[in-house]
Amino acid sequence: MHTVYDMTRTAHAGPHPTTIHDRSGPAVELRQVTRRYGTAGATVTALDAVTLAFPRGSFTAVMGPSGSGKSSLLHCAAGLDRPTAGTVLVDGTELTGLDETALTRFRRDRMGFVFQAFNLVPTLTVVQNVVLPFELAGRRPDRTAVVRLLDRLGLGDRLDHRPAQLSGGQQQRVAIARAVLTRPAVVFADEPTGALDTRAAREVLDLLRDTVFRTGQTIVMVTHDPVAAARADAVVFFADGRPVDTVVRPDAGTVAARLATLGGGR
Repeated sequence: MHTVYDMTRTAHAGPHPTTIHDRSGPAVELRQVTRRYGTAGATVTALDAVTLAFPRGSFTAVMGPSGSGKSSLLHCAAGLDRPTAGTVLVDGTELTGLDETALTRFRRDRMGFVFQAFNLVPTLTVVQNVVLPFELAGRRPDRTAVVRLLDRLGLGDRLDHRPAQLSGGQQQRVAIARAVLTRPAVVFADEPTGALDTRAAREVLDLLRDTVFRTGQTIVMVTHDPVAAARADAVVFFADGRPVDTVVRPDAGTVAARLATLGGGR
């Protein structure tokens, strides 16, 4: 029997206070989720009956060696990939029961995404990139709120710039603004500091921490970097498709040592 990790019992004890707006249940919950790839006789089990819950208003890092299942976890939890078996719930909604149209709409309305590659539209300005989710949903954004957020992120003088005119750290801040502006229940971050220098990475992690503190949003971040993981409330370690350990109130040294025992690294 595989160990069940319930992050709702641990993740709020992190190094920084968090504001919890809703304690009615976990923001993300996986129940016996399995994900296999390939065909009969040549299958790979990326997730092996994973049961895991992430509390609302928490910041959790997910780490593990290459092929451990951490990316598959994020993809299944975010509805970007459908599990072979098991159930995924986000903000109380079972994703596995939604058709593709409903799933796309739910992701747009209740989730935010931050990727290593930024994924900004090169022909759009900073403001246009940030309000894109509103445009796609046929909603009118609050221009004042957009400008206020970008100003707080140090981008107040870059509103009409295009991505090519920004540094990597600035582009990632735009991506974070786009991800959090609609106040999604969960922000999924996939190696958000992987393409940044040390200073820019620190600024991005400060923004993610601040998002949890200010709005009570939940962040689930896949990372290879112990320094980045140390900014989270807790770190879940994966190996062979399963969670194998959790470190609460992490520090970079402890995280690096535990990752080394799993054969972690880039």
